[in-house]
Amino acid sequence: MTNSATTASDKTLLVLEAVLTNRRFTDVVEATGLAKATVHRIATTLVQHGFLVVTEAGEYIPGPKALALAGMALERIDISALADPFLAELVTATRCTVHIGALNGDEVIYVAKKDSDKPYRMPSRIGKGLWMHSSGIGKAILADFSAAQLNNFVERAGLPKRTPKTIDTKAALIKEIDMVRRRGFAIDDEENEPGIRCVAAGVRDHTGLMTYGLSISTLTLEHSPEQVEAMAPQAIEAAGAISRALGYTGKL
Repeated sequence: MTNSATTASDKTLLVLEAVLTNRRFTDVVEATGLAKATVHRIATTLVQHGFLVVTEAGEYIPGPKALALAGMALERIDISALADPFLAELVTATRCTVHIGALNGDEVIYVAKKDSDKPYRMPSRIGKGLWMHSSGIGKAILADFSAAQLNNFVERAGLPKRTPKTIDTKAALIKEIDMVRRRGFAIDDEENEPGIRCVAAGVRDHTGLMTYGLSISTLTLEHSPEQVEAMAPQAIEAAGAISRALGYTGKL
């Protein structure tokens, strides 16, 4: 709802935001809390400048100017810069190394990494590829796949072993992914690198697709499996915050 202190700019932004989520004029009016005459005047101006278009049914939809600006904004998204403050907060809270990985074909690529103040550094690096079935981030993303997509992934990529603990059968992977879906997080317990375990959660982009993942990684000498799993809520919370920052507005 609006008040007397609401500026003309505030009202314009209210109308534009409302139109992006409500097509009908009456719904836009209700969403903004503005008078019908005010909404009509602002919407007309936005149509004149190409930010909105009126359909034959009299509904408002995003216009060419809004779509062009949205496209340019999406092209300039730098996930590493956007996620940096969330990763910094997570490192401070856990004193572990945190990563962001991006889905790239049938593998995951590290696109962001932030180390803790520990005297050692994880062997991971920006640009390094990971097998999805053996990594926490990869399994978190696979949990968003349909049964058919998961089956096709196994057929294409296979399930080669990186360590003695790597999942290497389709039945075992399906069981693991089902558990990831139920819990909302994935665990990599020395499946990708001996001596390293992590907890991971998926990150959704503005379209709702889980195209990224976040992990909290540590040495097995420092944290037990139970201690790593106890950090899952922090991973899920940070992944959700980054999803929101990327423009995802759905249910997490």
